Amino acid sequence: MREQHVPIAHSNGFKISYGVSGNGPAVVLHPGMFQDGAHWTYSGYTAALTSAYTVITVDPLGLGGSDAPHQAEDYSLERRVDSVMAVLDEAGVERAAFWGYSLGAMTGYAVAAHAPGRLTCLVAGGFDPVDGFRSVVSPTLRLLGQPADTDPYQLMKQGAAADPYQAALIEAGDPAAFRANYEAFSREPGLQQALADSGVPLLLYAGTADPWHEPMRAFAERSGADFLSVSDADHKGCWDRSADVLPAVLPFLAANAGTP
Repeated sequence: MREQHVPIAHSNGFKISYGVSGNGPAVVLHPGMFQDGAHWTYSGYTAALTSAYTVITVDPLGLGGSDAPHQAEDYSLERRVDSVMAVLDEAGVERAAFWGYSLGAMTGYAVAAHAPGRLTCLVAGGFDPVDGFRSVVSPTLRLLGQPADTDPYQLMKQGAAADPYQAALIEAGDPAAFRANYEAFSREPGLQQALADSGVPLLLYAGTADPWHEPMRAFAERSGADFLSVSDADHKGCWDRSADVLPAVLPFLAANAGTP
């Protein structure tokens, strides 16, 4: 097994930190908001992949060891795609499978839409490709009994901070960068048509208690994508249940991830 420690790619003048471990076809793991690339290892995903794949874990801009700009435009979809391309280029990888959760899923949709030739396949968990972040706001505020003008960012940050791993990441991070990151992704439109037309094999999944479950399932039915429901899991609960997700993802990767 080969392993590199803290390699860096450069994109739009910023440093993107990532890790590489394992051998085989490349699989990029892109985390969600208030997560870093190492969270995939902490939550039990990376070890299940490294015997068969070269696993590239990304610290997205604003998180972990990557640079943390304070301007929302630095977190645009196009720049998120640029960051992934920079990591692939620096790692010497022409094409890779991409697995993203939440913010990472949104990034994967954008890569599939704008650079489909760089992907062998896409696994996306917990993010609506139709209406993006907006579709979860009203249901979540109603569920929590919050007024319609409540700032969703604060609720999301508080929810993340309840997890000790994410609480430590938030404590060590840059609040202005977190806010700029949120301001960018919370208003991005869905990419459903470009994603459906990308030709990239897709596996989508979500917890049945996640408000994004139904729009993701409906998109999968319309587009012919594979879909996994994780029973009785909310958004965070689905991430935590790697033992339930991996048995569906591993065969999908085996069929679609290709060769190095």
